[in-house]
This record gives sequence, C-alpha cells and structure tokens, in this order.
Amino acid sequence: MRDTTIEQQFAEALKSAARRQDVKQHLKQSPLLYGLVSRAARRFVTGDAMQDALDAAARLESRAYLVSLEFIGENVTSLTECRQAVQQFRELIRSAGAMGRPGRISLDLSHIGLSIDSELASQHLQELAQEAGLNGCTLMISMEESAKTDSILALYKEAASRYPQIGITLQAHLYRTPGDLEELLPLQGSLRIVKGAYQEPALQAMPRSDALNERFAALVRRCIQAKRFVSAATHDEPLIEKLVQEGLLHSEHSELEMLYGIRPELSGRMKEAGLRVRIYLTYGEAWYLYLCHCLAEHPPNIYTAVADMIRGGNGADENYK
Repeated sequence: MRDTTIEQQFAEALKSAARRQDVKQHLKQSPLLYGLVSRAARRFVTGDAMQDALDAAARLESRAYLVSLEFIGENVTSLTECRQAVQQFRELIRSAGAMGRPGRISLDLSHIGLSIDSELASQHLQELAQEAGLNGCTLMISMEESAKTDSILALYKEAASRYPQIGITLQAHLYRTPGDLEELLPLQGSLRIVKGAYQEPALQAMPRSDALNERFAALVRRCIQAKRFVSAATHDEPLIEKLVQEGLLHSEHSELEMLYGIRPELSGRMKEAGLRVRIYLTYGEAWYLYLCHCLAEHPPNIYTAVADMIRGGNGADENYK
C-alpha cells in the first residue's frame, strides 16, 4: 500500500527546493549532477529547442490529443532576456499557427516582463495576443505565487477586454479564488483550473485534501454553468473520476489537461472514454523549477526519474496511445 503521507511530505520538500536559488546554482555548477538530473527532465520536457516541442505536438495531435505549448521560464529580471523570451514566443505562435490546427500557447507573465515592470509585461502580453489572433492561436496565462496574483489578474483583465483569445489560470487552493472567478466570468477567454503548485501561507491556501478536491470541482462546475470554457488541469485520478461522474468533463465547455510525461496511460484512457484531453508540452533550458513541480505533482514519478538518471530518458511520446 502506498504511503500517501510520505508522498505528500516529499512533494512539499520538492516545492521548497524548487524556489531555492542556492540548490539551483549548485546543480548548474556540478556537471555530473546536472547531467544526471537533465536525464530525468527529458521525460517531462520535450527538449531544449522549439522544434522539439513542435515535433512532439504533431505526434500527439496525430493521436487525437489537443496540445498546449510553452517556452519555459519565469522571474526574468534581465531586460535582454525578457525581450528574447518575447521574440521566442512570437516565433512559437507563428510556428504553431502554421501547423494548421488551433493551438494554445501558455506563458508566465514574469517571463515576459512582470518581474521588471508591469507596464512592460502588459505591452508584451498585448503584442503576443495580437500575434496569436493573426495566427489562429490562443494564449493561456499561467498563475504564479500568490504575491503576484493581483498583478497577474489586473494585467489579464486589461488585456482580455480587447483580446478574447487570452485565457487565465486560477489556483483552487487559494481561499480567494472563488471570488476571483466571479469577477472573471463576465470576460471572454478560456479558464484553466489547477490545484496550485506553490507553497503558500496556511492563511491563504488550503492543503491537499478532499476539501480541496471539492473546491476544484465546484470551480469547474461554476465555469460550465456560466458557459465559460474551462480546462480542468489535474493528474489526481480520484478527482478526475469525480469530475467524470458529475458529467463535468463531458461538457462542450470543458476539457482535461495534463502535463507531458505524467500519467500518459491515464491520458489515454480518458481520451478513449470520449473526453477532450490536452497535453501540456514545454521546451527550453530553464527546466529545473518545472521538473520539481512535475515530480511533486505525482510523487511516484521519482522512481522513474531515478531510473532515467541511471539509464537515460527518451521522452514520453511512446507512452501516449
């Protein structure tokens, strides 16, 4: 029998390690350690280059999955790096549009300027929204630590009033989220509901629990009632079963979204059951934080990660049916 208490403790430890710059720097400065951990990252990150993600997207789309693409990065404080990221997203939008299918591009606002200046982030977001509109793509803004929530929502509201192709992510574990959702429902654009990957103060966020699953389902239900398209982003099988039993994932206004490399067999089963299933694909070299969150999302993946470190990982494509 799995010890879920130990798994939860492990997940919390990973979330803590994900935010520690000293751990990240030690990893980068140790060629042996970096090489080993990068092997584990290959299962969850499509590769360093944009073409890696586009190739994986084409393979998954040929198997009837929807995809979301992201160039990994956040908390960029260099103006040069910020502008390079915006240019990379612009090229990604054009390339995704050229694939001939409706595409979704995900991004962190702190990757395109929020950690430098909110006006800069707003300008970049609207530029990318225009590009997305020209290329038949949508943008999905990811949610970051709760300290940034007000800024992220403010920029989203400003942009969404002009660009309906922009969506926003909400974290179910934050106590404020039901109120935030009500404010957002009159706007256009898709919504994505996640449990929440960041460690937050106990007064601001719920712990992983049955109550959190109930909150998650309630948020998805409210979106559907309001006829707002919603991505239920989770790998929690009991929660997915709950959403299915309540008919929330068979709605024309909903889909299931899962991270590349996590529970591919579950993704396949849900797709075969007739659900819309979207796979979230990432690429880039800034994979450390993302890898920690992937392992924390499904702690049993640590065993696969260790095996990949020893024998090398080849990505997750072959596991998607």
